[in-house]
Amino acid sequence: MSSQDKEIVAAYGIAIFEKQGYEADDIIATMVKKAKDKGLSTTIVSSDKDILQLVDEETVVFSPYKDEGALYDERKVFQRYGVNPKQIPDIIALMGDSADNIPNVPGIGEGYAVELIKEFGSLDALLENIDRIKQDKLKSTIKNNINTAKLNKELVLLNEAVDIDFELDKLKIGQPDFKKLFKLFKHLEFKKFLQDLPLSEDKSKDVKVTRIEDKELKIKLSERDELVLYGTKIDSLTFHAQGKFFYLSRLGRNLKEVLSNPGIKKVGHGLKIIKMFLAKEGISLEGLHFDTMLAAYLINPSRSEYNLLGIAWDYLEEAASVKSIDEARAVDFIVRLKPKLEKELNDKSLLSLFFDIEMPLIEVLAEMELSGIKLDLKVLQHLSKDLEKKLIKLIEDIYDISGTQFNINSPKQLRGILFEKLKLPVIKKSKTGPSTDEEVLRKLSDKHKLPALLLEYRQLMKLKTTYIDVLPTLVDEKTGKIHTSFNQAATETGRLSSSNPNLQNIPIKTDIGKNIRKAIIASGREDYLLSCDYSQIELRILAHLSGDENLITAFINDKDIHKATAALIYNLPEKDITDSMREMAKRINFGIIYGLSAWGLSRDLRISADEAQSFIDAYFTRYPKVKDYIEKQIKRAQKEGFVTTIMGRRRYLPEINNKNQAIRQLAERQAVNTPIQGSASDLIKLAMIHIHKQIKQKNMKTKMILQIHDELVFETPEKELEEVARLIKDSMENVLKLDVPIKVDIKKGENWLEMEEFR
Repeated sequence: MSSQDKEIVAAYGIAIFEKQGYEADDIIATMVKKAKDKGLSTTIVSSDKDILQLVDEETVVFSPYKDEGALYDERKVFQRYGVNPKQIPDIIALMGDSADNIPNVPGIGEGYAVELIKEFGSLDALLENIDRIKQDKLKSTIKNNINTAKLNKELVLLNEAVDIDFELDKLKIGQPDFKKLFKLFKHLEFKKFLQDLPLSEDKSKDVKVTRIEDKELKIKLSERDELVLYGTKIDSLTFHAQGKFFYLSRLGRNLKEVLSNPGIKKVGHGLKIIKMFLAKEGISLEGLHFDTMLAAYLINPSRSEYNLLGIAWDYLEEAASVKSIDEARAVDFIVRLKPKLEKELNDKSLLSLFFDIEMPLIEVLAEMELSGIKLDLKVLQHLSKDLEKKLIKLIEDIYDISGTQFNINSPKQLRGILFEKLKLPVIKKSKTGPSTDEEVLRKLSDKHKLPALLLEYRQLMKLKTTYIDVLPTLVDEKTGKIHTSFNQAATETGRLSSSNPNLQNIPIKTDIGKNIRKAIIASGREDYLLSCDYSQIELRILAHLSGDENLITAFINDKDIHKATAALIYNLPEKDITDSMREMAKRINFGIIYGLSAWGLSRDLRISADEAQSFIDAYFTRYPKVKDYIEKQIKRAQKEGFVTTIMGRRRYLPEINNKNQAIRQLAERQAVNTPIQGSASDLIKLAMIHIHKQIKQKNMKTKMILQIHDELVFETPEKELEEVARLIKDSMENVLKLDVPIKVDIKKGENWLEMEEFR
């Protein structure tokens, strides 16, 4: 039990007993013995098997995790295990207990263990009469593991004589300290527990808000003043300015002028949402200055969510007893949060990132969302019908190969087919049985045709249910377009995500996946889509961050980086590099960014781990500063607890020194990758802001409609194609200077799939 666990239990008024050097089960056994001595009956709550040895006439065990809660008395123990409670240590000594790291006697499971103890009565009797065992193999196994069995029993037997105080008064449940629980749950972000706490809110802190008419709006704001606002409906918008809280029954001319004045600084929480709903009312919200949600995100990008109340709990003492907020209190919190968050941004050198990237990006994203994306519904209808036919045929093939019909979407039934009927090997296990995930099916595809068909079925079903059949239902009746949401505060690396629908995960490696892009089209007959894609931007950033001369030189000379890498690794002229050599180098180039291991490369290329390691070693020999960069990043993260991008964006890595190797290695990979991926994210955001500003200044009709990782998609009239392509390319390639040239590939087309090189 951790120290925080103990604090929570104690705050609930529950007594805690502990003794240095003793297990919890020994303390429980001692307390049960002392309770019986005082004539008390006891109920133990535990799912441990070894605790069942304590069951008798006065003691029962409630196991909350099995059979929806099972109460074990002597009869129930016998029904479940076939032995009485006192014999539980004997069967565990033979069968082991993985929960307590007790090994079994090889080859003996629960069935054999119970049979032997029922026959001989106890472990001691069994070990004294081993020669009476009829099965020679079993007899030999037990003879060879006598010490293991004896040690196991010693470990399982519970100590009933731990020296602890046992006073009944101390066992009484006290009154919970709800304020302390609130602080603990707030710190641990236990939102559901927080909501359930019976705390009364301090009404004395309610905000006094004045209702005024628009014609009464006399507040004259200068560029030194700030207007704080909150709300998602016209009639719920609440404001704060010059020390006053107010709301209006309707938005009139005076307030509209204030809202659209870029010189008056606007402060809020989730300003993009406010800007968008006001835009739909014909009001342009300008002068976006400070968003408390984005400030909290930059300070700690690992939070699960960035709702205003959760952030207030972390920063404001007066929010300690608040469980819900109305618009007035929300504005009050924003007013109080802003200086605290601004100071922390400054202390962590994040002000430039906040004011130069994240805040200006709000306007860009809002306009992208409002512009929307046009779909060719006929293309999607055709795809849906085509996919339906393929799925019907695929299901028939799956049934034929399986020799039976079953629910393909049922993991339980699928396990029965794969591992019981077809006898395929179990690759890994989940909590419910042998795993049937994608990794398992890929490994089994070499052994049988069925797993490959199942993978194809899952892929097609995902495309159908996630995109092809869903996209038409998301078309807005008023605009005739889909309007995806771009999320700024969603990833730890700073990358944008999209939702409703998520357009960033449309697969492009399959024909059907590609054809979904064909359904994304330009709005008008005279319009085109422009796709502007950074070329190998993460590798270019790696070259910049590592300072490796060979990598930098290859990019400066505009070489095929994968062929150049292969030439270095194989020590051959580039003209002699084959496609397979280039592919191997490509895997390593991109894999290094994501912490590629020899095992991973051997799996991908189907070569031995030793051969894969030799390739990686050769890579680092040719690019030595890349290896130095990786090692320095890991050491920095271990020392400081975080890593940064070129622009100073932080990502905290609390598990970088974890004793668990798998957890620690994941954090190490993140320490290497985050500065690269995060810098690529900052770069494209800067470019978006710069392009958006220039398009506005030139009063062009071109619209930015999509951002997908390293790609921007624009909708542009034919007459603006040449000019806007030059503008975009120049911005994307020059908005941030690296030690290597940045390259952008531009394509144009009437849809997002069928595009040709432009310029």
